[in-house]
Amino acid sequence: MTGKMADAPTEISGTEITRFNALRHGVLSRYTVLPWEDAGEYCALLAALVAEHSPQGPTEEHLVEELAGILWRKRRLRLAEAAAHRRGLRDTLEPYRKTVKAALVHLDLPDPAERAADAIRATEMDTETDMREMEDDEAMTHRALGLLGSRRDDAYEAALAALREDTQAWWADMLARDPDELDEDEKPATADAEGLRCFIQTEVLPWFEARRTELANRPLIREQAFGEALDPDKLERLSRYEVHLDRKLEKMLAMLLRLKDLRQGTIAR
Repeated sequence: MTGKMADAPTEISGTEITRFNALRHGVLSRYTVLPWEDAGEYCALLAALVAEHSPQGPTEEHLVEELAGILWRKRRLRLAEAAAHRRGLRDTLEPYRKTVKAALVHLDLPDPAERAADAIRATEMDTETDMREMEDDEAMTHRALGLLGSRRDDAYEAALAALREDTQAWWADMLARDPDELDEDEKPATADAEGLRCFIQTEVLPWFEARRTELANRPLIREQAFGEALDPDKLERLSRYEVHLDRKLEKMLAMLLRLKDLRQGTIAR
């Protein structure tokens, strides 16, 4: 028995404890909680309803048990709705889905590089952090360009040292490329000031512009992905079931309250 199961009966006392125990092991309660669900949460709900309605006799006890079952199924319905959204969201991230392009179609971007998964998983704070890091990296790159334009004898070495480590690694990869693998109009990179300047201007600075656009468009991509994740057909079926549960809840509660009024003599039989 979980802690919640042990604590639930303490909310009621006297004969209500007996009623709660009877209901907890009743015909309906026995089959209400599925094996993977938390029986303690159900017992806490049932105990609260017993404390609220103080059922007298098997009929009222049955109606209280019905109320608990309905509310428990409504809880399960919320889980089903969340599961439907998660499954839909997963489908929007499949390779064949063009979620990012659909989100940014009104911007007419040449080839959006931001992955939908990155945009969805990144929080607002993550995006702010990414933007600050990119701006710091960009500032370092411009300082390197300034050094390349200086009259220092070690301009190339100083500029290379001023770059961020990942940019240095990118440059090292460019220098290591096999000349036979280059395009016809592409020249090999050279480890000098002019080669580094060309690399920064044609590769690194355009990357900053593309990255800035990606980060700015994350909210649009998130909206598109979550919108595409919505499955109207599935949610409509869930909604119809919830309406059924609400009507049943209203009916059971009305019957219970009427029985209590009859027992207490507040209305004519």
